[in-house]
Amino acid sequence: MVSELVRAELGRVDWASLKCGCGGSAEHVPLLIEAIITAETPRDMIGYTLDGHVEESTIIFECTQPAVGVIMAALAGDLSILARDVLLQTLSFVAAGSSDDEPDAEGAGLGDGCRRHAQEGFWGLVQIGLTGSADDAETVADICEYFGLGGDKSAFYQAQLRERMRAKARRGQGF
Repeated sequence: MVSELVRAELGRVDWASLKCGCGGSAEHVPLLIEAIITAETPRDMIGYTLDGHVEESTIIFECTQPAVGVIMAALAGDLSILARDVLLQTLSFVAAGSSDDEPDAEGAGLGDGCRRHAQEGFWGLVQIGLTGSADDAETVADICEYFGLGGDKSAFYQAQLRERMRAKARRGQGF
């Protein structure tokens, strides 16, 4: 189910005016995000991916910044493990590539806007990392590191998340 917060964040953006990674307008990005959020099985996601639209490995696009806002809104709510994994992975690719962009008209880069949205959801990310699987802990630690979220606070939680990941891996859990 798509939460009201996600619907509001999707509705806040004029997606048709933004360029998508596929080369067209990003007006189809909300449908992709909603399909991922509501998928019950990997089969339900066939044909619905953010790869090549919101990010392409570590390359980000004009629609990436508002998509990160929607992803953060989605991660703040109840999601299936499948949807959470896909959205965290997307956020990780965006974070890894966020520093290789050109400044926009206001002088801020696309990565700066993505980082700002992620920073707003810092505690939610840490919560996912501390309560989710070992993979979640590792992915959230990477996101915090790549985005440079939270300064000293982030360094502390990255260490906690990485230790949690190692401890769960030693016990054979979370993978």
